[in-house]
Amino acid sequence: MIWSLLGAIAAAVCFGVASVMQAVAARSAPAGEGVDLRLLVRLVGQVPFVAGLGLDLLGFLAELVALRSLPLFVVQAAVAANLAVTAVVAARVLHTRLSAREWIAVAAVCAGLAMLGLASGHENPAAVGLRFRFVLLGCVAVIGVAGIVVGRIRGEAGSVALGLVAGLGFGFVAIGARVLTSLSPLDLLRDPAAYVVASGGLVAFVFFATALQRGSVTTTTAAVVVAETVVPALIGVLLLGDRTRHGFEWVAVVGFLMAVAGALVLARFGEPATEPDLARAGEFS
Repeated sequence: MIWSLLGAIAAAVCFGVASVMQAVAARSAPAGEGVDLRLLVRLVGQVPFVAGLGLDLLGFLAELVALRSLPLFVVQAAVAANLAVTAVVAARVLHTRLSAREWIAVAAVCAGLAMLGLASGHENPAAVGLRFRFVLLGCVAVIGVAGIVVGRIRGEAGSVALGLVAGLGFGFVAIGARVLTSLSPLDLLRDPAAYVVASGGLVAFVFFATALQRGSVTTTTAAVVVAETVVPALIGVLLLGDRTRHGFEWVAVVGFLMAVAGALVLARFGEPATEPDLARAGEFS
């Protein structure tokens, strides 16, 4: 199980660094009307975005390793901890000043993850039927339609709504990965869960990039964190049989709440929010 925990931590590190690079690229790209599917095409030509994609891929592979034997509530809380990674990197490299409250939040995230690691039991890939996998795929389609609809909402409300939809997309990527029983290429081609992972990641990425262009980094990222942690955690416990070690239920609950709450406090680090930081990050391009 130690390798799975290390995989979850490695995923947080990769995602934390990648989010900075991608946010810089998203802010420098022209904003379109509604949800602009051509945004990804414009971003692919930018070095920070491509480098961020590479780190995202490494992070996803590490997350996949973790999901083979850890409950969803542990892995998703670890993924949310990427904001703590980003905050610490920003403080060291970009000389961003963290308040005492934010340093406490970083400590809370670390403590929460330690408690989750202590409480988590060993899980195997969830055994679910073909119908459940197709339901997951249908949910991703609904998320895609919902994102297009809420993408027409203007102002901060639209940004938060897109953040929630993007978070759900990322959450269903984790759920789809959790129910994958085989990673052989032929089995993946026949498994609807593999298409949940691919399509969920694509729609979530588009909606998240669009939301970052339009509204507050803090509220958008907070919405993503809530949706991508709470929903998969509930589905894992209620439908996929995720459990803690016997007698450690309260440790898991407290650890999960600490990790998510700490991530929400650090939500402003979803991307560099100040012009000096943007200028420094632009040195990647």
